[in-house]
Amino acid sequence: MEKSDFYREIASNKRRTFALMFVFSLVVVLLGLALGYLWGNPYAGFLIAFAVSLVTAWGSYYWSDQIVLAITHARPATKEEFPHFLNVVEGLAIAAGLPAPRCCVVDDPAPNAFATGRDPDHAVICATTGLLALVDRYELEGVVAHEMSHIRNYDVRLQTIAVVMAGMVVLLGDWLLRSVFWGRCGRRSDSRNEGPIMAVIMIVGLLVAILSPIIAQLLKMAVSRRREYLADASAVQLTRYPDGLASALAKLAAHVGPVREANRATAHLFIVNPLKESGLDKLFSTHPPIMERIARLKAMDIGNVQGPSGA
Repeated sequence: MEKSDFYREIASNKRRTFALMFVFSLVVVLLGLALGYLWGNPYAGFLIAFAVSLVTAWGSYYWSDQIVLAITHARPATKEEFPHFLNVVEGLAIAAGLPAPRCCVVDDPAPNAFATGRDPDHAVICATTGLLALVDRYELEGVVAHEMSHIRNYDVRLQTIAVVMAGMVVLLGDWLLRSVFWGRCGRRSDSRNEGPIMAVIMIVGLLVAILSPIIAQLLKMAVSRRREYLADASAVQLTRYPDGLASALAKLAAHVGPVREANRATAHLFIVNPLKESGLDKLFSTHPPIMERIARLKAMDIGNVQGPSGA
């Protein structure tokens, strides 16, 4: 990747982050209006939704990394327990020209890793204990370089904020549906004129219940498969050794079993999908096929791959 392309990708990710926050706020306000109508006061619903969207957008920007670490039950990695992990992260941070991210581990036998944080100064790289026990140093460098690349080009900001916002959209959609079925509204349901209105509200509630998970999935898919390919290529820029990451991906592909601490909200953060995929899950996955990623890495000519400095 040319240096100018690198800065263009960073600028693009920053724009997409604010676009994502705008879309999220709009969806929340619309859901709030619907809730307000159910409660008999659309203006109150709008004000509540506006406050929720503002607080959530602000909170997801500044504290989303802490939320993700709490969701995944990650703990700090100490130099006494994982010295090779910390050494690799520190070395590659110097190569990338970044502050050394904090290192965390998830106690899980399934091999995987992810990065989170809003920018390079507030970033975390997290690996499962299964990954650290499985890969050798060169393979670990490939995995860490991949995650370091996500940090370097601000993928982590977009990925992490998407986790919190997607969860909030699903929560509000569920709240609206429950309001419909439990009759939590300011109008009397026994009124003769309420029959058609309640029917419309029921339909709206059902539509929201169906569409809110889809909207949430689209928010998470703002981080496209292309970002994973770019992070793989950027990792090779740092390590100059594509076989390290390719070998690590092959080991991850051979492992059977999901990451226990992962869920649909956080799955797109990981280097490979931490959940079992089947049917439509593969179609909507934010992760490209592992074997295709390995093939691309093996086909790379490192003589034509420019380093992080553009040299």
